[in-house]
Amino acid sequence: MARPFLLEISVQTVEAAQAAERGGADRIELCADLSVGGLTPTCEQLQDVRRKIRIPIFSMIRPRAGNFVYSAAEFEEMKGNVASAKECGMDGVVLGILREDRSVDVERTRELVEAARPLPVTFHRAFDECADLRGALDQVIGTGAKRILTSGGAKSALEGAVNLKDLVKAAGNSVTVLPGAGINAGNIKQVAAQTGAREFHSGLSSALPYSGRDHQKLEIEVGRLVERLKSLS
Repeated sequence: MARPFLLEISVQTVEAAQAAERGGADRIELCADLSVGGLTPTCEQLQDVRRKIRIPIFSMIRPRAGNFVYSAAEFEEMKGNVASAKECGMDGVVLGILREDRSVDVERTRELVEAARPLPVTFHRAFDECADLRGALDQVIGTGAKRILTSGGAKSALEGAVNLKDLVKAAGNSVTVLPGAGINAGNIKQVAAQTGAREFHSGLSSALPYSGRDHQKLEIEVGRLVERLKSLS
């Protein structure tokens, strides 16, 4: 029987992915360079992690650090990366494109969503850069994306809990709102209670540096998150 809550962990190495799986994570968000928010991993990295873990893997699709307004060349690169993710056996992709006015680039995002099918798309925290989160929610729904990773426009999911609760309610069954940013074992129950969300995202950066190699500690911290969520069931 599926658990009532789902935990996604962002990682940038195969060893971290394995540790997260051992700790009980339900899904991996695989990135390169998490120190800048995550970039597109290489095909070799995607294939290596796919061979070594069984839980679903969503690949980040982000060609560079910085803002989320992309050139035509960068957009073509993103389309190629989506195709590579499908070929490498990924279970989903994570992406986001904005316009200069800080609204969702609906047309180009929809094109990537269509290119990704049948894989689901998570619209990442570019969402938090939008000037109007409620309007951006409707825009993302219009792209066909299945999830939105967001802190509710705040520095952390806990600080943005009020906005997250409103987004979860407004989203209904149209899209899954996935709280992320600053979530750890010490606050995940509070975030869950205050937002009404059913899926949660964590990179555990407050407990472990992204460049750290203490994979046993990562496994333990993921396990603590899982236990907190189980206690809410």
